[in-house]
Amino acid sequence: MVGLKEELLKSIWHAFTALDLDRSGKVLSHNLCTVLNVPHDPVALEEHFRDDDEGPVSNQGYMPYLNKFILEKVQGNFDKVEFNRMCWTLCAKKNLSKSPLLITDEDAFKVWVIFNFLSEDKYPLIIVPEEIEYLLKKITEAMGAGWQQEQFDHYKIALNTSREGLSAWELIDLIGSGQFSKGMDRQTVSMAINEVFNELILDVLKQGYMLKKGHKRKNWMERWFVLKPNIISYYVSEDLKDKKGDIILDGNCCVEALPDKDGKKCLFLIKCLDKTFEISASDKKKKQEWIQAIQSTVNLLRAGSPPPHKEARQKRKELRQKLLAEQEELERQMKELQAANENKQKELETVRKQLEAAAARAAEEEKKRLQTQVELQDRFSLELEREKMVRQKMEEQVAQKSSELEQYLQRVRELEEMYKQLQEALEDEKQARQDEETVRKLQARLLEEETAKRAELEKWHLQQQQTIQMTEAEKQELENQRMMKEQALQVAMQQLKQLELERKEALEQYEEVKKKLETATNNTKSWKDKVAHHEGLIRLIEPGSKNPHLITNWGPAAFTEAELEERQRSWKGKKATSE
Repeated sequence: MVGLKEELLKSIWHAFTALDLDRSGKVLSHNLCTVLNVPHDPVALEEHFRDDDEGPVSNQGYMPYLNKFILEKVQGNFDKVEFNRMCWTLCAKKNLSKSPLLITDEDAFKVWVIFNFLSEDKYPLIIVPEEIEYLLKKITEAMGAGWQQEQFDHYKIALNTSREGLSAWELIDLIGSGQFSKGMDRQTVSMAINEVFNELILDVLKQGYMLKKGHKRKNWMERWFVLKPNIISYYVSEDLKDKKGDIILDGNCCVEALPDKDGKKCLFLIKCLDKTFEISASDKKKKQEWIQAIQSTVNLLRAGSPPPHKEARQKRKELRQKLLAEQEELERQMKELQAANENKQKELETVRKQLEAAAARAAEEEKKRLQTQVELQDRFSLELEREKMVRQKMEEQVAQKSSELEQYLQRVRELEEMYKQLQEALEDEKQARQDEETVRKLQARLLEEETAKRAELEKWHLQQQQTIQMTEAEKQELENQRMMKEQALQVAMQQLKQLELERKEALEQYEEVKKKLETATNNTKSWKDKVAHHEGLIRLIEPGSKNPHLITNWGPAAFTEAELEERQRSWKGKKATSE
């Protein structure tokens, strides 16, 4: 809530300084309560802004009232753009330049909001040259133009000689003058400002058209997707008027590429706890960009880190504070050396005065010596020696003080050289940052190529696994068929043995019947001979089979044709069952 309060105070400060609070403070407070969704009592509001000296606004100032009765009640459930537009409406007319600009009023409003985001946390609000360079670079990159570093360096030198930074209105005049966007039309500049506004203020990390598969109808519809730090919203079109749904992101979400299917290409999948979303990008590059952007957002959510642009702003601010502290420490040391140098100068001046006084005393003594030359000859000699010793000692002290002064001056020169080296180190650091950005882009491109090659290798590996599985399945099927045939062969061999046994039993039965038949024939023949012998005219009818006899390889069959057919059907049935 502290960070939110600081952001709100910057916009309110512009409206606060543009209004006459004796007449318009009540209007500002009412509008703030409305756009910030803060409950307020109109009667109490009138009481706070009454004209006598007992009201809290009169005797305590407006800011304590603003903190206590409005900002401390803000919950965050308000439209930030609407809040900024209200503050902009109250201050723009008074402060916006009357000269024609190359940007529209809407673009000026967005630059004003970006200024509040990038400005320093001290009042009156200004944006320092480092943040101006960052903003102009972002706009130039969004326009697709090249950054003119030398031109900005000249501008920065001219700016540093006069002030620490620019106000919001001076920044709007700078961008609206077209000084750093020469050759670009108004529409291109407007689109670039809108892109930077979406990224820095609305936290839009990526946006664009893609196809989304429905959950109920399973049809594919084109939607405008907007990626933010913890949510992906999709709309019918890029005007953001008709919102169709949201994809809530958290640390448990994941995104993965899908192979082409159902005539759709460049597919990827977003998995959440409750739903899964299938999306088709326009090409492979957009697909990879979206996958990387979503994965980076999920990684930030897992780590609990702020969005990249806010983290970068905080790092830049900390670096400026560190350099400012080092510069203040260096200035403090320079002041200490200067004070020490002045003290040494005062000491030398004191010594010089002492020498002059000693010389005056010596002249006086010389005069007295001349007057009392005869009487004080011995004493004068002693005094002369003493004075010589004093003079020699004073000269040694002067030489020593001069040497110390030279050492201090040398130290001052060394500190000046250290200050120059520090300036050069700062320039080297800026160059290193540019080189780091180039290396980072190269690493991103190599990572994209490595990801594509890895996906292709995984595809080849999957195809090989499928081929191996198919070969194993066919081998297993052939082995099963072989086992079945072996079982059928064993069953057929068993049936053959059974038939062999039945054939042997049939032969035994045949031999037995044959013997019985031969016996019966012999008996019949004997009987017929007897009858013929006794009754020659009588001829008996011999018994015989009603069905024709069957002849086999071993002689007459012991069973009829019907019994043979029954045995064949039984054998075929057993064979079919075994197969």
